[in-house]
Amino acid sequence: MDKVYIPQLLQQPEKTLKLEIDTSFPELNTLTPVRGEVTMVHQGTYLEVQAVAETIVTLTCHRCLQSYNHRVSLAPHELIWLEPDPDPTALPLEREVGVDELVETLPPNGYFYPATWLYEQVCLALPQRQVCDANCPGIAVPEAEDQQVGGNPVDSRWSVLSQLQQQLQSPDT
Repeated sequence: MDKVYIPQLLQQPEKTLKLEIDTSFPELNTLTPVRGEVTMVHQGTYLEVQAVAETIVTLTCHRCLQSYNHRVSLAPHELIWLEPDPDPTALPLEREVGVDELVETLPPNGYFYPATWLYEQVCLALPQRQVCDANCPGIAVPEAEDQQVGGNPVDSRWSVLSQLQQQLQSPDT
């Protein structure tokens, strides 16, 4: 997907550009390409962007660490305000930012990158809690009684150190 020069949207019929999507993102482990459509509408002072897309991503379960596939369907809608870039020398070094100012902005004579926007939307649609199954038991931990020293479980990786400690504590004959 190529970048879109924002003033060119004004030349489109109804100031609207629709892009068909069939792409993969190298940063995202997907089983299928991201397929769908991104629509951009120039509304004068803002850019209205929406998409309908879906893909299948490969995730790692946070409980058992096994890989599993997850279908992601999304229909994001965002308004991006078109404001000229302010002169950095005219801005104060520190400034309080209100909640109303937490919006995306682009310069009216700049570019919009649909691929970057769509990648961000797919990442936001991924589940925060990645669990392969609601009944996932997690990682199986073997319960061996021979791995106990003084009632405390001992990690098998420390067994060599434990043997060395026993050699140092035993009296030499």
